[in-house]
Amino acid sequence: MGKEPHAKSGLFKRDSKQFNPIAFLSQPGAGRSVTQSKRKAVIYAQGEPVRGVLYLLEGVVKLSVVSRAGKEGTISVLGTGEFFGECSLIDRKTRLATATAVTDCKISLIETEAMKRLLYQEHSFSEFFMKHLIARTKRIEENLIDQLFNSSERRLARVLLMLTRFSSKGGASWIHVPRMSQEVLAGLIGTTRSRVSFFMNKFRKKGYIRYNGGLQVNRGRLGAVLNE
Repeated sequence: MGKEPHAKSGLFKRDSKQFNPIAFLSQPGAGRSVTQSKRKAVIYAQGEPVRGVLYLLEGVVKLSVVSRAGKEGTISVLGTGEFFGECSLIDRKTRLATATAVTDCKISLIETEAMKRLLYQEHSFSEFFMKHLIARTKRIEENLIDQLFNSSERRLARVLLMLTRFSSKGGASWIHVPRMSQEVLAGLIGTTRSRVSFFMNKFRKKGYIRYNGGLQVNRGRLGAVLNE
């Protein structure tokens, strides 16, 4: 079982200066901590006691669940600037999923009570957090529509395009995406590994993707798949 970042105890103190949510989350303090997680490290595990809400300062994180029968499925991939573990705010006692670092990550942990006080006391932070929740809800709705109406090929194209936003090379034609196994990609789009392998080979032959020091995606060419 993985361990969450350790947070220092203490009360949240309101800063009299203009409040900056990202600057606040980037620094350790009362009720919050900032730690590093290496690639493949378990940040927290399904069934572990909750300790607070986490914010991804840098990196990519995968959320996955394991059924009672032992089958694992990936439910989401998150990038820099996203919250996760929000269930601690609704008095849930254990984690619903396992959070694993896909890349090296820098993570802020805000203990549950400190987070509740922060949301109550700082309107700018409440707005910042609310925008995250709305964006997350929109993405979940888009994923559901994708699963209901689009083919496996189009769903894979959409996931690969989504992964390009986690790259710092936003202006290049070819974008490196985080290293992700075909099993994880299959879980994200609801198909088999063999189907993912088939479509990845097809995308490579058509020039949508290439392997050059890792997987690279041509955002313009692959985006055309979704417009066909």
